[in-house]
Amino acid sequence: MPHITTSNLNKLITRVRKAQAIFADYSQAQVDRIFHAAALAAADARIPLAQLAVDESGMGIVEDKVMKNQFASEHVYHAYKDEVTCGILAEDDAFGTLTIAEPIGVICGIVPATNPTSTVIFKALISLKTRNGIIFSPHPRASKAANKAAEVILRAAVDAGAPPDIIGWLDSPTVEMADRLIHHPQVDLILATGGPGRVKASYSSGKPAIGVGAGNTPVVVDETADIKRMVASVLMSKTFDNGMICASEQSVIVVDAVYDEVRARFAANGGYLLPEAQRQAVRDIIMKNGRINADIVGQSALRIAEMAGIEVPPNTKVLIGEATEIGESEPFSGEKLSPLLGMYRAQHFDDAINKAVALAAFGGAGHTSCLYTDQDNQKARIACFGSRLKTSRILINTPASQGGIGDLYNFKLPPSMTLGCGSWGGNSVSENIGPKHLLNRKTVAKRAENMLWHKLPQAIYFRRGALSSALKEVAVQGKARRAFIVTGPYLFSQGFVKPVLAILHAQGVETDVFSEVGAEPTLTMVNAGAQRMLQFKPDVIIALGGGSPMDAAKVMWMMYEHPDVKFSDLALRFHDIRKRIYTYPNTRIKARLIAIPTTSGTGSEVSPFAVVTDEASGQKYPLADYALTPDMAIVDADLVMNMPKTLCAYGGMDAITHAVEAYVSVQANEYADGQALQALKLLKESLLLSYQAGAQNPRARERVHNAATIAGIAFSNAFLGICHSLAHKLGAEFPIAHGLANAMLLTNVIRYNANDGPAKQTAFSQYDRPQARCRYGEIADHLGLAAAGDSAEQKVENLLTWLEGLKAELAIPASLQEAGVDETHFLSVLDKLAVDAFDDQCTGTNPRYPLIKDLRQLLLDCFYGRYYSDAPDVERQRAVKEKEAVKVTD
Repeated sequence: MPHITTSNLNKLITRVRKAQAIFADYSQAQVDRIFHAAALAAADARIPLAQLAVDESGMGIVEDKVMKNQFASEHVYHAYKDEVTCGILAEDDAFGTLTIAEPIGVICGIVPATNPTSTVIFKALISLKTRNGIIFSPHPRASKAANKAAEVILRAAVDAGAPPDIIGWLDSPTVEMADRLIHHPQVDLILATGGPGRVKASYSSGKPAIGVGAGNTPVVVDETADIKRMVASVLMSKTFDNGMICASEQSVIVVDAVYDEVRARFAANGGYLLPEAQRQAVRDIIMKNGRINADIVGQSALRIAEMAGIEVPPNTKVLIGEATEIGESEPFSGEKLSPLLGMYRAQHFDDAINKAVALAAFGGAGHTSCLYTDQDNQKARIACFGSRLKTSRILINTPASQGGIGDLYNFKLPPSMTLGCGSWGGNSVSENIGPKHLLNRKTVAKRAENMLWHKLPQAIYFRRGALSSALKEVAVQGKARRAFIVTGPYLFSQGFVKPVLAILHAQGVETDVFSEVGAEPTLTMVNAGAQRMLQFKPDVIIALGGGSPMDAAKVMWMMYEHPDVKFSDLALRFHDIRKRIYTYPNTRIKARLIAIPTTSGTGSEVSPFAVVTDEASGQKYPLADYALTPDMAIVDADLVMNMPKTLCAYGGMDAITHAVEAYVSVQANEYADGQALQALKLLKESLLLSYQAGAQNPRARERVHNAATIAGIAFSNAFLGICHSLAHKLGAEFPIAHGLANAMLLTNVIRYNANDGPAKQTAFSQYDRPQARCRYGEIADHLGLAAAGDSAEQKVENLLTWLEGLKAELAIPASLQEAGVDETHFLSVLDKLAVDAFDDQCTGTNPRYPLIKDLRQLLLDCFYGRYYSDAPDVERQRAVKEKEAVKVTD
């Protein structure tokens, strides 16, 4: 038959592509019916196809090719008959995903001369199962047999309802025409089984390819192996189809302890150990021009001996060449695709593994390796062998030819006539190829909301005088014996610690006091406290004070529980607390944490947050993890009755900021919303009264104290925003109290966030559209600041008016400049402050995703006491730039 022309090739591909487009719409039932019919036809033709393959190629054994044809049809059908390959492959209602199968399209199937019919059967069946069209490019030495197998399957598939041209082939293949098929723009994928040249050409085609590498299977035999079974298995495998399955054994490495026994067993069962002179004669014909001599491939041991000019016993099954070298200088160490076997003596098991590694690397990287051992009692050796050998199939006590192709000696290894070798063998796949490799998988992902939570301390005690009862419960019911108290020097000197000590001592609890926490807890301070804890070994830790002692105690607690923990790991930023790279270790193993606030504002007594400054870098790090949440909060307003007015103002504004930011956060939710609004209501009603009257209005002081804790619960579960991001960085650079910084920033942050069309929106599934303006309006409604019919914009203005008025009455400076921040210093660090604030942990849940330039502008406006606007006055901007330029010049 004449060679196919380029024109005919184009027509062939066009026909197959049209057929595949029709086939792509078939149902699973239609496909399965075709798959079944094709498998039956291939199995029925197994003998004539095997005979044709041997007659045409002159390689192999008819009876063994019959078995390969049977395997490629029967085992492949059985393995995949129930596999879903059409439509929806998987549906996950809980996570809202659908996985939908789509065919690849038109596949080019490269077919080797060694396994022409079984390869065609296998590739045609998995292509039909996946609604792909396939065009075979067979090896010229076995093209008639390969094409006959394709014809048999096509006829059966069409009779079962497949489109007439769903399978095609090159009638008279040449290397040139095979290359044109591989590179044809209408071919979607190449499924290559063949020599290194064809596989390399497939991967170099510029399109997806699944190719396989050469095999050079090493077999290690240790002293615990069943020698009789091993020899029988290797001889059976090595003689199967005259050794043409690429997974077949190429060398055996036997430990010295059983080497002579193995040698004798081979010799007694048809394994002929070549004397040196004969060994050299065989070596001389194994390779030809740097490649396997094609004349020996698939020939019997007797025929190869004849080719080498040597005489061997007539019952010889395998020619064995004992060797010591590995590499090009020793032909017995490479792939031979014939009943030739190299044999190596190893001093011990480790030496045997080293030789196996070298053999696999020499021409068989990634393919197959085998170990014979006592698989029930040598699990460590199996694990060692598995970890050392860079092969995709690692067989234990298994004939490699039959074992490597799967489903015969291990029924979880998929049946396949195309064995991937992974990156070691230059392949894209490191497993046995099957239908799944011929599918495109589409994932339909429905929008889903994150699972949220509402986490609190185990207990919150509140009302005036709660301290005594709560601490007695800690001692009695909690069985506390050693209490470590963390506080500040001012509180210690003013006697705040004495009642705590008295209550604990009365219950027989031993105590130690760490009173060195300053206004800003530092890493050095925290480390010192943790060391004291390790010496004292408390079972309860009590944080007494404002945010600083409570934050410091949380980190000390973590370091006490886990002395090896690194602060840099604790401070690592995360995008989603559930998916963070670093997982906080569990607390509450050695001690519980009790938090007793003596100021009203931070909410640290109920929060998973702690802020610590690394004095070496000057960075203030907000840590966040529910492992830091105290076990108990004691919210006793008696402890804040005499709190100074500035602390009342700053703490109150901090609490307001917590509640406002929690309510507009992208993680705001139904559980936290109520607490945020209730906290704001209490603060609106009582903060100014508490500030003005102090202890003369104990009810107002108590309501503000409770409101601060309630706001803490809200932001502990809904998180915060850029007001806190900016405040953290300002507080680290300048001597500004955290609450004061929040107070000066809050109204401009509200102006910034209250935009229904921001340049960027923070990405969070449940936050489906910009909502900040509406949410600020809801706060105004709840606080009675809005009249009927007010627009959202007006409600926000009303909220801002109230906050600006409240700040004035609380004597909050109108600007950072007024608060004493030096202008030159501020402008010199402005850009860094903006970048650091962008990277703050609180930024991720702000409702408007900020740009660094936006944060910079917010800082500038807050410094000079200007109202932020998204449409700033051009003249004002020019004046600011000129002023900054002058400062930089000076």
